[in-house]
Amino acid sequence: MFPEPKEGTTRQVGFVLLPGFSMNSFTFAMEPLRVANKVARKALYSCPVFSINGETVEASNGLRLEVLGDLKAAALPENIILCGGHDIKAFPSGELLAWLRMLGRQNKVIGALYTASHYLAEARLIDDCKCAVHWEYLSAFNENFPDLETSNELFEVGNKRFTCVGGTAGLDMMLNFIADLHGFELARMVADQFVHERIRDRREFQYFGLSARYSIQDQRLLRVIKIMEEHLEEPLELEQLAKVAGASRRQLERMFSKQFNKSPARYYSELRLYRSRQLIMQTKMRIIEIALACGFNSSAHFSRCYRNFFGCTPLSERKLPGGEGPPSHPDEPG
Repeated sequence: MFPEPKEGTTRQVGFVLLPGFSMNSFTFAMEPLRVANKVARKALYSCPVFSINGETVEASNGLRLEVLGDLKAAALPENIILCGGHDIKAFPSGELLAWLRMLGRQNKVIGALYTASHYLAEARLIDDCKCAVHWEYLSAFNENFPDLETSNELFEVGNKRFTCVGGTAGLDMMLNFIADLHGFELARMVADQFVHERIRDRREFQYFGLSARYSIQDQRLLRVIKIMEEHLEEPLELEQLAKVAGASRRQLERMFSKQFNKSPARYYSELRLYRSRQLIMQTKMRIIEIALACGFNSSAHFSRCYRNFFGCTPLSERKLPGGEGPPSHPDEPG
C-alpha cells in the first residue's frame, strides 16, 4: 500500500492523533512498523506523530502524548494515518476536513483507524472505495453516509486510501502491508514479536457469528435473532418471527426464556433501544428520526421506553459528555 519512498530507503508514515483517539488502535498500527525496523535491522519505516494543533493530545484512556507538530507539519510525509476515538463529535472538524481535501489533491496515501473513517467520508475522499467501519459505529455511519459502501471486514484497501476498524485489526493490516512490501517472512517475524500466531487478512469479519457470540446451537433461534437485527426499523410481529423459526409462538417464547431469561418481545425491544443509543451518541439525527429508524412510532413513546431502560431521556443522553460509547449489546458486557 505504501509507495516506494522518494528519497533513501525509509518510508515516512505519519500518524495524526485526533482528540480522544483510541490508544490501542494507534499502538497496534504503529508498533508493527517499529518492530519491522528492529527485526530487519534497518530503518524501513519512520513514524512521526502529529496532532491538529501541534499540542499534546489526550487519548481516550486519559494518557497524553507529545507530538512533532501540527497539520502543516503532518502534510510532509507521503503516507498519513488518522487515528480516531470513541466520540466522533468531540471537536470542530472544519480545519481537519480542509486539510484532508488538500492531501487528496496532492495524491497522498491516506488511511483511517477506528472512527477516523468518518472524516475521510465527510471530506469525500472515499467515495469510490469500500469502507471498513467498526461494527459498533456501522449503523451511524450508514445513516450519515448512505451513499457509501461499507464492509464488516477488518480493513479495506483502495486506490491510495485504506480504512481499518481499529483494535487488533490494525496489527493485522500492518502485517499484511509489511508482507506485501518486504515479504511474508519479515511479516511473520514481526508477528512472532507480538506473540500473534496468525496473520488475518482483510476478508475476515470483525466479530464472531451469532452462534459463537451467544453459544446458541438452536438454528431456529439463530434465524429469529438474525431477522430481528435486520428488521429494526420496521419490527416484525411475534407470529411472523415464529413462522421464520418454524415454531409456534409458545415455543418461541420458551426458546428466548431459556436462552436469555426474557421474552422475544423484550429482547427485540432492547435491540432497537441499543441501536437508538448508538445513533444518539454518534449522529446528529433528530430524536424523531432516530425513533422512526428504530421502529418507534412516536418520539414520546420512544422517550418513555428509552428512559425506562437507560434511566435518562434521549435528549439528556445526547447532552452527556462523550465517554466510552454505548454498551456493545444487551446481552454482552458493555
